[in-house]
Amino acid sequence: MIQKTSQISNGAKKSIGIVTDDVADLPQEISKEHQIEIVACQFGWPEGESLSGNDIYQKMREADKKGIKTLPKTSQPAPKAYLDAFKKQLEKFDEVLCITISSKLSGCHNSARQAKNFLGSEGEKRIFIIDSLNATAGQALFVLRAIELIQEQREINEIMNELKTFIPDVHLYGFMADPKWLETGGRMSHQLANWVRKFQKIHLYPFIGIKDGVVKARGITRGKDIPEALFRQIEAKSRNIRLPGKKIRVVITHCDNLEAAEKLKELLKTKLKAEVVFVNLTTPVIGVHVGPGSLVVAWAR
Repeated sequence: MIQKTSQISNGAKKSIGIVTDDVADLPQEISKEHQIEIVACQFGWPEGESLSGNDIYQKMREADKKGIKTLPKTSQPAPKAYLDAFKKQLEKFDEVLCITISSKLSGCHNSARQAKNFLGSEGEKRIFIIDSLNATAGQALFVLRAIELIQEQREINEIMNELKTFIPDVHLYGFMADPKWLETGGRMSHQLANWVRKFQKIHLYPFIGIKDGVVKARGITRGKDIPEALFRQIEAKSRNIRLPGKKIRVVITHCDNLEAAEKLKELLKTKLKAEVVFVNLTTPVIGVHVGPGSLVVAWAR
């Protein structure tokens, strides 16, 4: 529970509550334990309402089998959704820290700022908004770091500064199981999609990542499957950090591919002694573009 954890100059303490959007993919138990208010992004897919499946990715597979070409539509929450979340937290906490998905990927950050402005001077004094410049598993690591800083009894301005310096320390990679979903959504040409398929057949896996808040192609990694390719990428990039014996912290999300996610988790824990905080479904905001079966992983020191 986050309570009375921010030390101020006169010796008193202020409690700090957290607000974030559901793109962070936090498990309910973490949100509940730390009293985090989650703002849901808007989602619409009329064609999917009658499809079978326990999650959006299973429904997407079913739609593909039936020849349905439309994809789910997602958009940022309205400012009112953030306003309601802020009001709830202000009833319980002295100050509110809002962590959003990258402003370069979504309008969530702008909606949060509009909501803060609606509260006038109270919002200016008590609500603090930070752009994670990340998403899904990377945004989750950002929230987990914020929880630690609050529990260390840091002042809100110090927490904001620490989180800003933490931004470049969070590394996120995403590997798609099939490029057809990016192709269907118009985010990848047919020619490039075919090249990706050819690479995958010879166990070369192109991957994307987030750099400076934007999704970009980050390279190609070899592996007998996607979990091994992801493991090799993390192993190589975290080597210098792990040399002094320090552990890396990892969050894994997946687009209805729990088996692959658990395999990656086991590789990271046994071979790198990494702290894998949780495995969860990838937010539809990201997942509907990369498609079912894809894996996302983020790590930080």
